[in-house]
Amino acid sequence: MSSTNDNGNGAQDVRERGALLGRLRIDAEQRDAPRSGAGPWRRWPVRIGVPLLLAAMAVVAWSIWRAPSYEVELATAVVASPAQGPAAVLQASGYVTARRQATVSAQITGTLREVLIEEGEHVQAGQVLARLDDSALQASVQQAHAQLASAQALAEQIQAQLAQAQRDAQRNQDLINRQLVSRQALEASQTQQAALAAQLQAQQKQIGVAEAALHGAQVQLAYCTVRAPFAGVIVAKAAQAGEIISPISAGGGFTRTGVGTIVDMDSLEVEVDVNESYINRVQPMQTAQALLDAYPDWNIPAHVVAIIPTADRNKATVKVRVALDQKDPRILPDMGVRVSFFEPQHDEGAAPPPVPGVLVPASAIVAAAGTGDDAGGSVIYVVTDNHARARAIVPGQTYGDLRSVTGIDAGMRVVRAPPAGLADGARVTIAGTGK
Repeated sequence: MSSTNDNGNGAQDVRERGALLGRLRIDAEQRDAPRSGAGPWRRWPVRIGVPLLLAAMAVVAWSIWRAPSYEVELATAVVASPAQGPAAVLQASGYVTARRQATVSAQITGTLREVLIEEGEHVQAGQVLARLDDSALQASVQQAHAQLASAQALAEQIQAQLAQAQRDAQRNQDLINRQLVSRQALEASQTQQAALAAQLQAQQKQIGVAEAALHGAQVQLAYCTVRAPFAGVIVAKAAQAGEIISPISAGGGFTRTGVGTIVDMDSLEVEVDVNESYINRVQPMQTAQALLDAYPDWNIPAHVVAIIPTADRNKATVKVRVALDQKDPRILPDMGVRVSFFEPQHDEGAAPPPVPGVLVPASAIVAAAGTGDDAGGSVIYVVTDNHARARAIVPGQTYGDLRSVTGIDAGMRVVRAPPAGLADGARVTIAGTGK
């Protein structure tokens, strides 16, 4: 009996434990059903935020990849030395001009038969540049020759008649001494002699007139040949063969007034306009330095020739002539040029004044961008980690193609001649390296 009861009690325990486990079991529907208060809005940050974050990262990466990169040349800021050289007390802009320049033309009106020059050609003094049609003037010269020959022949005829009259007068003089002819015959022969002598003298004057006419015709003929007045270079060819040329403009537009323009390259100098407020800084024979816009790295020694003693009231400037101490074929008329006027050299033994700041290429200094109170000023782009960083600086004196600045330290790499569009933070690569 006890065994039967024990088995019944065990079965009952098993059933109770199974019912308890059944109450604790979670079926599939209950597992998949959302919990109370946990709706779809709680999963929105995961479903929306992650794609947005990925898109933002893609935009940033694309903008970095698409950011322009500028190829630049670098220069190193160096410590300014007191022996750097004389400082520029003034800078002015101007143009290269020629003191000896001429537009060559014929002295008569005529048709060009040939033009023997081209632009850029070097010519010597007296060299033939062009020829006019000279057929009419050749005929004039031949006519003058004929008139001279006729006058000379007539003079010879009168000379022969005069010689005969002289012999007749001498013969009559001998006969009248012997009283064989009348005195009237003697006087008639003497009168004939005097008349022929006067005719001969007049005819000799006519010969002079004919010779002058011949010389004038030859001069006119020579005008048909246009020659170079001095040695130089042809910078302009203004006419072609077949065109009419005249030293005076006809006003109709069909007549040329010149064959070409010659410039004596040895006479090139610089003319600059200096503001009248600073003209007291310029003196005759003052040392200067010219910098052509076409060759910004080429410093040309120069000196002041003269200060033109008149001012332009419209521009408030005074013109200054500057001679170039170095001649070179690269220097051409009408080139733009900047001139730095240097302060006088210090006496020997005197210590030069200290140079503040550091020296950088003058081309590295650019105007700062800005508006309002921030407008103006100067900046230099310093390169760090392949990015250009704008640094505000204060420019100082000019020493050749260098300029002293304060605001950066020696050894910094700066952009030489920053390209247009370069801004703070722009990516840069060093020219010639690709890095």
